[in-house]
Amino acid sequence: MSAALLKSVESSSLEPSCRDTAAHALSIVRDGVITGEGPTTRGRVHFSRSIDADDAAWCARILTATAVNDQPVSRAEAEALFEINEAATERADGGRFDDLLTKAVAHYAASASGLKVPPRSVALAQETDIESWAPSYASKVNSEMLEWIAGQMRGKRQNNRRLMAMVATFLGATALPLAGQLPNVFDIGM
Repeated sequence: MSAALLKSVESSSLEPSCRDTAAHALSIVRDGVITGEGPTTRGRVHFSRSIDADDAAWCARILTATAVNDQPVSRAEAEALFEINEAATERADGGRFDDLLTKAVAHYAASASGLKVPPRSVALAQETDIESWAPSYASKVNSEMLEWIAGQMRGKRQNNRRLMAMVATFLGATALPLAGQLPNVFDIGM
């Protein structure tokens, strides 16, 4: 395959046309995080099992592409982000990926619970406080969504404290001291 054709194929696979292709593009980022190779790591040194600022930027660019910006984050996209989170044992992104994961999961959970969510470019922006748009009470979030989030977090190597705090907020202020134990708490309750 010629270099130009390869670049064209890679670019088209990373430019989402819908939420399904966005989830696929995120899986390409995941593969790059795991191996340190691929279209998202070209032209730079990238260690396997590491997420850096460029990886986080790829995720943000995919999630806020024009074709998907006005649609809620899908379950497949959120699951792909959880897979990236689990694949990255080293972090060199200044917390951007954790912030993006938390906001994307909240965007999905709120939307799937029937709540109105802002465009992704607003909700997922680094400078946007999640508290400015995400639901703050469990009564607003479908319990199935809370169970799904807990299931994604259960038994994982990488714990996202922001995500655990967000779920604790969904459950109410009384759950905040339990934020670090949420996956275990959900195991007992299910």
